[in-house]
Amino acid sequence: MSKILVHTPEGVRDIYGMEYARKLAVEKVILEKVRSYGYEDIQTPTFEFFDVFSKEVGTTPSRELYKFFDKEGDTLVLRPDFTPSMARCAAKYFMDENVPIRFCYEGNTFSNTSSLQGKLREVTQMGAELIGDDSVEADGEMAALIIESLLATGLKDFQLSIGNVEYFKGICTEAGLDAETELKLRELISGKNFFGAEELLEECHVSQQYREVLLKITDLFGTAEALTQAKQLVKNPRSLAAVERMEKLYEVLCHYQVEKYVSFDLGMLSKYHYYTGVIYKAYTYGVGDAIVKGGRYDNLLGHFGKTAPAIGFMIVTDDLMAALERQNISIPLPDKAITLNYTEATYQTVLAAARSLRKQGQKVVMIRENQENK
Repeated sequence: MSKILVHTPEGVRDIYGMEYARKLAVEKVILEKVRSYGYEDIQTPTFEFFDVFSKEVGTTPSRELYKFFDKEGDTLVLRPDFTPSMARCAAKYFMDENVPIRFCYEGNTFSNTSSLQGKLREVTQMGAELIGDDSVEADGEMAALIIESLLATGLKDFQLSIGNVEYFKGICTEAGLDAETELKLRELISGKNFFGAEELLEECHVSQQYREVLLKITDLFGTAEALTQAKQLVKNPRSLAAVERMEKLYEVLCHYQVEKYVSFDLGMLSKYHYYTGVIYKAYTYGVGDAIVKGGRYDNLLGHFGKTAPAIGFMIVTDDLMAALERQNISIPLPDKAITLNYTEATYQTVLAAARSLRKQGQKVVMIRENQENK
């Protein structure tokens, strides 16, 4: 080729030098915090069979996947999301395990979207998954781990917003919405398209009473007082149970002493349809989207043959790095390498010194002096 390809495609970028050093440092402190809770590292493939991320699973829409074929003609996709991969892996290797399983991971995900709006198509994610525990204490462990991981990076001004999709589903069932309409409404409310949501409810001839309730849930956010308001708005057992679960979760987080970082949002939903209960999103200054997302997905492992509850979260590392930079939060970096200059005559002596320092754990760079300039 006559033209040298030095540029990257739209939506991806190179990370190097001090920027990459800072990113690695942040990943290290987060992994140390997650491992302190007993989570063990796991690595899954960068690409999987298409069915792992199919519509039935409830993950990323097919149009946003990078799809390709192997030589046998099977459809493969670059992973857009770690959670289905974690569920597949747990079902494959821990089918007969009855004790809780704790995974943590780090890697890149890929989204083939045309509306980037400043976002990358390839991003680094870190996260943790707790499989086999359906208790509110597990919900609390995950929420506390999110908060403590962010604090470990030096972030101080952030909020973990907690919702529960069961509250919304309970109202939809009571209002008589079918599954397809519920999913459409969920996507509209999740995307903050309230006019579209109102129009959909009118088209489906939902009574005025339930239209008002469904649209009002977007106002149910804030401190624990929002849970009291949420209880007063509904009468169905499913939604009431969701609020009671969140009240118990708040008590657990008070025991962890992290409640000041917590708020509640009953109108918060997710584009991932596999979430079945509590969901999390963490926000901070300098970033337009949530830097942490997660929640409970008690039915997902069933798609891979294992019946087990599960909950997890993922940190969007690139967005977290942007937040740390914009908030002028310094990240401790490893010591720089020591530079030792040598000439042809001093090479062996300097090399011996470099080897000795390296054995002591020091970083050493050897640079040959330019004899012509001496």
